Amino acid sequence: MKILVANLGSTSFKYRLFDMADERCLARGGVERIGFPESPCYVEIGGKKTELKAKVPDHAAAVRQCLAQLTDPKTGCLKNASDIAAIGFKAVHGGRISGVQRVSSDVLAAMDEMSLVAPAHNPPYTRAMRLLAEKLPEIPLVAAFETGFHATIDDRLRYYPVPYEWAERLQIKRWGFHGASHRYIAQRTSQLLGRYDLRIISCHLGGSNSLCAIRGQQSVATTMGMSPQTGLPHNNRVGDFDPFAIPLIMQAEGLSLHQVLDTLAEKSGLLGLSGISGDVLDLEQAASQGKSRAQMALDVFVAEIRRHLGGMLIELGGADAIVFTGGIGENGVNVRAGVCAALEDLGIVLDPALNAKATGEFRVSSDSSRVQVWTIPTNEELIVARQTKHLLEM
Repeated sequence: MKILVANLGSTSFKYRLFDMADERCLARGGVERIGFPESPCYVEIGGKKTELKAKVPDHAAAVRQCLAQLTDPKTGCLKNASDIAAIGFKAVHGGRISGVQRVSSDVLAAMDEMSLVAPAHNPPYTRAMRLLAEKLPEIPLVAAFETGFHATIDDRLRYYPVPYEWAERLQIKRWGFHGASHRYIAQRTSQLLGRYDLRIISCHLGGSNSLCAIRGQQSVATTMGMSPQTGLPHNNRVGDFDPFAIPLIMQAEGLSLHQVLDTLAEKSGLLGLSGISGDVLDLEQAASQGKSRAQMALDVFVAEIRRHLGGMLIELGGADAIVFTGGIGENGVNVRAGVCAALEDLGIVLDPALNAKATGEFRVSSDSSRVQVWTIPTNEELIVARQTKHLLEM
């Protein structure tokens, strides 16, 4: 069985093709600038990358372009498009609908209901899903929701202290996201350490960020709440924020509610604090040049990770492993060092030399550390492929 896993943006389509017989990634590729006069397209098969430019008006055309590349007689890896059993989507927020679902009118309606709290994610996905269902009806579409992994979180950590009716009627709950990434880390860490009852704190740090407390491969707490804008600071999204500040901002700055929310979602986080960039590498370089706001943004970021890490250690009653993943988690030597600094009394001891040379799956904790600390590259697409395969076989 071959599964195509799609990652969509408003003007982009990226994919990986998996052969689920052995979970090999057969190909990866994508299309950028969909709807522009020329769209760069690429595919990588067997280490060989092919690039071209084509007219790609919409996401359905992007899928057709990708299928043409995958079935090319000279460079492709498929005999024909019917070899693809389904397209799996790493869907973000379905509110009342979660888990793994065949894309239907009800699934799409549920995603539309949550577009106000996932404005950067849900609209491009629902538009593309509708288009693909219409123009490529022969290929089943499957949505694997990010919220699904967090369905095991207890109600005491899921409900906000607001009128109960809001939770039931409007789905105002702590849903949690990055589910595919945290699920992969739970599974892979258990494989590496040879135990399936582990207490793991998964630190997904990249363009957006969240921690997840995991016990026995199940989520028990996470930092993101109702929307992907919450929890830790992100590169340009706010993270946790007091909603009672919003009317003050509106009045003082003469902004509409929409304008304030747009600023919180697009111009805040590390970018807003530093005024320079939302990229940690840029901020570290600027901080080394004496730019104090860049250093402050980094300090706030690390402090927030540590604050939530402490709460998760209490919830789990300790930890067997802390895992850093995502672009920052895997490559952020200074961030890892800052997060783990002076935690020896909690059994967390980083080895500076190991931390400095970490690459791929790598233990960075000292031999004296009771808690193992690792870097592990995530594989969200493989998780979606597995979930899609499981649904098709039910």
